[in-house]
Amino acid sequence: MHDTLQRLFRYKAWANDALLTALAGLDGKSPITGLAIKALSHSYVVDRIFAAHMKREAHAYASANLSQMPTLLDLSADIRKSDQAYIDYVSALERDQLAERIDFAFTDGAPGCMSREEMLMHVITHGIGHRGQVSAVMLLNSVPPAKDGFTTYLHESEASTRGRTAA
Repeated sequence: MHDTLQRLFRYKAWANDALLTALAGLDGKSPITGLAIKALSHSYVVDRIFAAHMKREAHAYASANLSQMPTLLDLSADIRKSDQAYIDYVSALERDQLAERIDFAFTDGAPGCMSREEMLMHVITHGIGHRGQVSAVMLLNSVPPAKDGFTTYLHESEASTRGRTAA
């Protein structure tokens, strides 16, 4: 599972980068941008909250949603930095640390207890859902979404091992 998690977090960074790059190419007045910022900022906040939980550190978020939305440029930089921190974190984890269960409090105050592996899988699946929301909004506005499939990632990032030449 450790190797799979490393691959999934590299995929997450790749997919986020592709989507953020596509969004950066839109007209600043596009209705897509504001909706994308809301969905992706929520995903970013959840990423940071769970990063703190896994390190048994406090976080500064009272909610999983920001009261004031960042610019797309600022959010993009934050997401890319967070993605790299997750890649580094997962790469440095020992296999036995994945099963360690950690007690924490959700932002609504409810108690939680999850293993690091469960938290990492939540971060991956949560982000996929919100990228999908943004892609759906893009499609509804006749804007082609970024390619973000795991199979596309594998065949681009590991082209030589999959009988392909890099694009």
